[in-house]
Amino acid sequence: MNRSILIVICDFLLLSLLTFSTDINRMADENTQPPTKVVVASNTPVNAGADLAAVMQRALQDERASREQLQQQLAQIRGATTQQQTQLGERDQENRRLQQQFAASQTNIENLGSQLQAVSTQAQMSEQQLKLAKAETHHDAQLIAALHQQLESLALSNLLVQTEKQRLGNQLQLAEVEQRDATERATMLQQEVQAAHAENTELAKGFQTLATNSSQLRQEIQANTALAPNTIFSKFVSNRVEAGIIADRSSWYGEDVSKSKSAETVLVTDGTNIFALCHVQDTPLTLWDPGTDWDKFTGTITWQSEKVPIHSLWFDGQDPRVVLIPVSQADAARLGCKPFHISSDPYRFQDAVLVGADEGYYGECNFQIDLDTSHYLRLDRSLLKGLFGKFNPSRGDLVFSRTGDLLGIMVNNTYCLTIRNFVAAATIPFNQDLRSRHTGGMLAELYNNLFSLPLQLQ
Repeated sequence: MNRSILIVICDFLLLSLLTFSTDINRMADENTQPPTKVVVASNTPVNAGADLAAVMQRALQDERASREQLQQQLAQIRGATTQQQTQLGERDQENRRLQQQFAASQTNIENLGSQLQAVSTQAQMSEQQLKLAKAETHHDAQLIAALHQQLESLALSNLLVQTEKQRLGNQLQLAEVEQRDATERATMLQQEVQAAHAENTELAKGFQTLATNSSQLRQEIQANTALAPNTIFSKFVSNRVEAGIIADRSSWYGEDVSKSKSAETVLVTDGTNIFALCHVQDTPLTLWDPGTDWDKFTGTITWQSEKVPIHSLWFDGQDPRVVLIPVSQADAARLGCKPFHISSDPYRFQDAVLVGADEGYYGECNFQIDLDTSHYLRLDRSLLKGLFGKFNPSRGDLVFSRTGDLLGIMVNNTYCLTIRNFVAAATIPFNQDLRSRHTGGMLAELYNNLFSLPLQLQ
């Protein structure tokens, strides 16, 4: 039997037993007499088995009826369940179809949104183009109106032009007649101009010859005209420069030892090269044997507030006591002072002007030619005439001719070396390491060359 039916039967039996026991108890209660003496008599029990079988039979019938009713309900429930499942399947299909339709609708909505945005953008552009078209139409209308006005002006101008053409035609005829007359007059004038040009050419040639002769005459006059000593000294003061030189070397104890000197002098030129001129005593160098080995030289040439560096130093090939400092054309232009020219004829005048560059004195003095020393002039001390300051000529003084050109420099208190060219006996470069050059040996050699000169020049 089915478990559920068995449970129902058991429940039915329990209920029957409970009902049967309740009826017995009730019967007992109803038959209870007041408390008196009771005599219990044993009665013969009714047939309980037949009643239980009948009850069981009725319970079984009820159970079968319940079972059939339950089976009918179960069949109805199963039919309803099947129908519901069928309906659920149809609803699921309907839901999937609706979801697909919803997704398609969303896609369509997005596409429609994009199309709407594109249509809006296009509408905005169309609106802007419409505005531009309206503006262009308005502008074209203005241009058309302006063109109408110009056409009217042109029509009026054409009338005026035609009238002007007629007037100009008349003037042109008159001008042609005048042009013929002018051509005849121009031909006559051209002939006169040619004649005048030939005459002017002859006059120009004569004037050029006269100018050349005048220039040569002026140069000759200047070359033979003696300047006043005051003029020469004033020119010297205006153009003198200061040459400052610093020499460095190391001592035996490894200390740096430097020596510096400066000299006031002038720039001298031969027309091509430019040098600053001074005596060796006005530099840190000394001509001696043994000479000093220097490590490095630096220096500058100063005029007023301008300075240029010194690149090298030369010892004159005729007399090593004369120091030449080369100056480039660019540095000379930067300084701005005027160089003195070398005298082309040092013997033109008997006297000269001697200037003490550092002491500040100057004066007239006579120089004599010494046949034993062809490149030197000897100072005649008996005819000294000082003009400014304590006049005591000494070595290093500059000597100028009366034309204002440089004659030379005093190498001692009596003799002046005439500067005729720039030739170096030895050269020292500046701004370089000279420890390997052994400048002491070069200075000693120059010292020995100095003592090979005549005694009066030493």
